[in-house]
Amino acid sequence: MRPPLTPAVERWRQRIKRRSRPRFRGPSFNRLIPNLMTLVGLCAGLTAIRFALMERWEAAAIAIVAAGVIDGLDGRIARLLKGTSRFGAEFDSLADFLCFGVAPAIVLYLWTLSAWGGLGWAPCLMYAVCAALRLARFNAAIDGAPRPAYAYNFFTGVPAPAAAGLALFPLFLFLQAQAHGAQLLAEIAQFPALSAAMLLAVAALMVSTLPTWSFKNFKVPHDYVLPLLLGAGLYVALLVSEPWAALAAAGIIYAALIPLGVRSYRRLKAEAEALGTPEDEPLRRTA
Repeated sequence: MRPPLTPAVERWRQRIKRRSRPRFRGPSFNRLIPNLMTLVGLCAGLTAIRFALMERWEAAAIAIVAAGVIDGLDGRIARLLKGTSRFGAEFDSLADFLCFGVAPAIVLYLWTLSAWGGLGWAPCLMYAVCAALRLARFNAAIDGAPRPAYAYNFFTGVPAPAAAGLALFPLFLFLQAQAHGAQLLAEIAQFPALSAAMLLAVAALMVSTLPTWSFKNFKVPHDYVLPLLLGAGLYVALLVSEPWAALAAAGIIYAALIPLGVRSYRRLKAEAEALGTPEDEPLRRTA
């Protein structure tokens, strides 16, 4: 049997209890990680604008690419950590608008389109407006009616990060040409008409209703796993040795995949209609 505590020891224990740290209520730190990553991506987009003002085109392009990488990771990490929230979705859309709707337009304007004055600013405005409309449509679809099963593997229109990569194709081509001393190719890439045409074309793709592949739920057949890994390894090798050529090639490959995505969407839709599946039935996600 333990001996009774002395009054001095008992008073000391009571003071220790009163000083103990209270438990705080709120989300765990793990659930804040996706929002912190979104914040870092937002800072990268803002920094890209700063680099463009300083005419550091290579650094500006790297900052936008870094924002794209972060945007591709934060959503997946949020789902893994069960930290998805309405606030996170809205914050992500606002960051996407700045990083992929505003920053590329300003970079291209300061890089080449400023030579056309107000006429060169018009494609930049059109691109930014279409990016805002595309993101607003995406947010509105979150609370909309359930989509059919085959539609879960597709976006409606080109997503904002991919649009930024397509819009920056002339800058990637210019940086690659400069790195190898191809002056003629660099002059062609920097011609304002090329950047204006890219901005307008990509703006139209963003607000279009074309179905484009979403690789979030995409499943790879077993026979294509090894070729896909080999292709990814080759691309990483190209990205390390010739980063600007790899980024420009990624834009070309993505643009070439758009017609294939439309054909795949139409085929899946025809199969669903042949099976008599209602359009608004929320079925399981399939490949």
